[in-house]
Amino acid sequence: MIPRSGNIPGEDAMGGSEKRKEDGPGLIALLTQMSKAFYRRSTEEMLGMRLKEFLILSHVRDHPGVTQQELGEAMVMDPNTVVLLLNELESRGFTIRRRDAEDRRRHVLEMTPAGQDAVARAEKAREAIEDEVFAELTAEDRETLRRILLRALEGQARPVTARL
Repeated sequence: MIPRSGNIPGEDAMGGSEKRKEDGPGLIALLTQMSKAFYRRSTEEMLGMRLKEFLILSHVRDHPGVTQQELGEAMVMDPNTVVLLLNELESRGFTIRRRDAEDRRRHVLEMTPAGQDAVARAEKAREAIEDEVFAELTAEDRETLRRILLRALEGQARPVTARL
């Protein structure tokens, strides 16, 4: 067996990982646990709609004129799931799909006044959920976490070739 030199990133001179068990779970595990904490608390009764519907509706509110395809890409959802969610939001009177005047193959999404009211109510519930889940964090901690997550997500939005 050839001894390790310690020059390989992530390994010490003995060939072991620099990360020790006592360092705790990795970021993926922590983010997954936080996600589950939000999903458990974000009930339809609390939000007035399912969490995925709320996320879609919030995106439509924040990105006026977004197309159905852009929405799917931004939400990292397959087109069929987006269609099913938009069908539900339309049936509840929260959104409208209109043909794009410049490209009749595309649908542009609009939020209705009922959708604006529904997302405003759900936002209040979201704030309460965040306050509960992040009770141990200061306002500064929360803003730092938000900035870090946004930066990580922006990195994911770049094409893979740009990240290599």
